[in-house]
Amino acid sequence: MPKGVPANVPDDGLTTRQRRNAPVLAVHTGPGKGKSTAAFGMALRAWNQGFDIGVFQFVKSAKWKVGEEAAFRALGRLHEDTGEGGSVQWHKMGEGWSWTRKHGTEEDHAAAALEGWHEISRRLRAEEHGFYVLDEFTYPLKWGWVDVDEVVEVLTSRPGRQHVVITGRDAPPALMDAADLVTEMTKIKHPMDAGRKGQRGIEW
Repeated sequence: MPKGVPANVPDDGLTTRQRRNAPVLAVHTGPGKGKSTAAFGMALRAWNQGFDIGVFQFVKSAKWKVGEEAAFRALGRLHEDTGEGGSVQWHKMGEGWSWTRKHGTEEDHAAAALEGWHEISRRLRAEEHGFYVLDEFTYPLKWGWVDVDEVVEVLTSRPGRQHVVITGRDAPPALMDAADLVTEMTKIKHPMDAGRKGQRGIEW
């Protein structure tokens, strides 16, 4: 796609504008680093366009403070104070979804993941956000906590112009088939290969 020009234009009866404005379902998968980072970069662009942002983290511990969370919460406050950008909601399964009073434990992770998906499904039907990040959502799908076919049906039939990006290793084939954009992160080298632990500003 040199200079952003599609190599092929489908004979689908749509105008260039209609294709350009179609909602995108993106999947970032693979063993390499950067899947979530790329998703949050997309969310940053969406925030700048005034889209309401909904972030749902499915696996990371509630105690794990990622830098993107602090940055997006600050952007959410900026929107509340000035109207700039879009609103931001950030939810983490490990601390209990913010719309419930439950606190996640090892025993009820599967139920919590399913509950989170049901809330996301409700929000999609209500067109509650313009841009969704379902971070590490491939794992509940892989482990059978959430039904893949149901997820694909909900995502492919979502109304309006809601963009969704899903991250995590081992994305199921049905999800990748349904996606408009699939990126596989491959690892060539990593500092941990040389015994170096994660560090501030790079991993969090």
